[in-house]
Amino acid sequence: MVGGTAPPPPPARRASSPVINSRYPLPFAIKATRAGLLRFTALSLLTAAIWCWQNHRLTPAAWTLPLDYTGDSLENLARIQAASEGDLVPFRSHYIHRLGAPLIANWNEYPGSDDLANFGLGLLARLTGAAAATNVALLLAHLTAAWSFYLVARLLRHRWEWALPGALLFAFSFYSATRGLPHLWLTFTYTVPLALFTAWLVAAGRRATMRPAWRWLCYAGAVALGASNPYNLFLYLQLLAWAVLVRWLKSRWSPGVRLGAICAALSLAVFAAIHAHIALNVIDEGGTPLLVRNYAGTEIYGLKPIELFVPSSRHHSTWLAALGYRYLRWSDWRGETFSPYLGLAGAVGLLWMLGAFIRGLLMDRRRLVVGYSLTAVWILLFSSIGGINNILAFFFGLDIFRASNRYSIFLFGLALLFLVARLSRLTRPWRPGWRLTLAGLVGLVGLWDQLPTRPDAESERTIAEQVGSDRQLGQELERRLPPGAMVFQLPILDFPEGLPQLRVNEYDHFRPYLATRTTRFSYGESKNRARGAWQLDCRRMAPAALVRALESYGFAAIYVNRQGYPDNAARLQAEFAAAGRAETLSGPLKNQVVVLLHPAEHPQLPLARTFTFGRGWNRRAVGEPAFLPHWTNGSASLSYFNPFPRPLRVFVRLVVSGEGPRTLRLLLNGRECSHVSLDAAMKEMELPGVELQPGVNRLDLVTPEAPIRVSEQRLMLRAVALHELQLRILSGPAAQLLDDGKGADDRPETEPAGVGAS
Repeated sequence: MVGGTAPPPPPARRASSPVINSRYPLPFAIKATRAGLLRFTALSLLTAAIWCWQNHRLTPAAWTLPLDYTGDSLENLARIQAASEGDLVPFRSHYIHRLGAPLIANWNEYPGSDDLANFGLGLLARLTGAAAATNVALLLAHLTAAWSFYLVARLLRHRWEWALPGALLFAFSFYSATRGLPHLWLTFTYTVPLALFTAWLVAAGRRATMRPAWRWLCYAGAVALGASNPYNLFLYLQLLAWAVLVRWLKSRWSPGVRLGAICAALSLAVFAAIHAHIALNVIDEGGTPLLVRNYAGTEIYGLKPIELFVPSSRHHSTWLAALGYRYLRWSDWRGETFSPYLGLAGAVGLLWMLGAFIRGLLMDRRRLVVGYSLTAVWILLFSSIGGINNILAFFFGLDIFRASNRYSIFLFGLALLFLVARLSRLTRPWRPGWRLTLAGLVGLVGLWDQLPTRPDAESERTIAEQVGSDRQLGQELERRLPPGAMVFQLPILDFPEGLPQLRVNEYDHFRPYLATRTTRFSYGESKNRARGAWQLDCRRMAPAALVRALESYGFAAIYVNRQGYPDNAARLQAEFAAAGRAETLSGPLKNQVVVLLHPAEHPQLPLARTFTFGRGWNRRAVGEPAFLPHWTNGSASLSYFNPFPRPLRVFVRLVVSGEGPRTLRLLLNGRECSHVSLDAAMKEMELPGVELQPGVNRLDLVTPEAPIRVSEQRLMLRAVALHELQLRILSGPAAQLLDDGKGADDRPETEPAGVGAS
């Protein structure tokens, strides 16, 4: 300024939210004061009291029952039971000794999240039982979410009066409160605030990463994310990548970049270490994936932005519930409906945040880089239907993270943190009493809005009766059978993610496993694998033939869930009685019956009658006649499991044809054993005397020519057609085993008869 001194610069405006620049509002070190400890204790007690009241867990007897006893809840209970028996130990192979009888169920190829936490619950279940352990886990899920949110809010300098109700609202998000036991590990959302805080801290650069305590908090969050839900880890890595990119463009290899790189490496290393058993213990390399995912799933389970604001049809408010019912009536493409609902507080926070971002975009370009808003915009762009997640699935095949609606919990955390920040600033001049009153009112209204209706007495009584009936049947079963006795389960169900059969859900066969201690069960071997293919043959056996076969395998009983049969298995039970096996056990509800058998003194291991179809085969339509050829969509695999310690000499015959001229080579365990030129005419291929080695044997059908698309419909990419497949054992006791099935009903599996029919 000419002729005088320059005026002092205006005071810097205090930011109310994280921004990705050098003026990032740094957190402060929380001191362990008496008032702070009292507030933390109050938060913990309130969270625990609300959860116990909401879920009727107010008596010791209630804690011994699970909150849910169907579907995925049973699988989670079974995992905890297996961990309590030492079968699911982190960093080790996953074999379930009491499942998959007469073999041992191999779960190594079945990915599961939170192996460390599941193992910890297994240790607790040794003392309390699996049901009580799940109740403790669900309570911990809400407690840890409250603690994590409160810690991050206080580190961001938000007032405790608003951080505390914000923590309660985050702990009881509609996302977590409605998932419960079926999605046990998705309810652990404590990693979300830590992921957001770490990304912001990395983007802030040198000033924000200079204190060791903050860095160690980021490292702890990275380890927790690597050991928990892969969905949260995937989005965390995205946010971390953006933060590192911003910091790199500003200052290249700075402390923020190093912090981000270390956190990413830590989380990936922990994830790889926990899931290494999946890659290291593959037995059937040609088997189809256990969990089938496709592009369609990314649309069905993608984030629909409208669902962020649509309340549940079971909302406490009749008016808000009517909106939910309208959505159910008017929408046809639904996935995890209502799960993304942000609640009133979350919706206000998100709209306020995006409104502030748009206002800054139009009026104040210096605030274009607000951390809350850019993070929310990226999540919406990535997760919404037709967004980046769909692009990755459609063009690059990355469809494993199909349920992008689950990223709504990050939007909820962002919205609440923004709301707490703004309200902390707006009410700063107020008297403490007024601040506390308004904060309490916001918390009460938010909880009323987010908490689902409490379980009714009828549903709780049903769970208690089912659990009590299962326990009584399990006790009677283990009293009548010797320790380690094997029980075959009907109807035969696939695992995992099998189809239900009438009123028997996909995981109902875990119920007797949960109610016993030493008894072994046939259910639980991974589907589409040669090790369990012998059970598929049992679907076509008449009851008398099934009894003879099972007794020769050493089974001491047949467990029948009567709800899987239209006549409650009355005909099946009568046919077992006609075969001389009329002695039965049943629980008080009479929905399950156990038929006692006379196991052979020297049992033999079961053999499958044919090969198991693996990778490269088009899926057959439900009800498709068996006489139609089975097409490959390129090279394909078949597999066969030899349970004996010595090779089996077999005869194999295939009748094949091709879509267009092509060559076909047969490779048995990697060695070529036959080849032929194909066209539309059927040709026979015979392997007159090959040996199947102990374990899984792989027969590859290799065709170098590209498959031909015969239609624009699904499953119309064709290469080789398999018209007939014959397997005959030529030598050894196994030949006699297969001949024992002459009493079986040999009609095609698409027209089931006998014990497999529903």
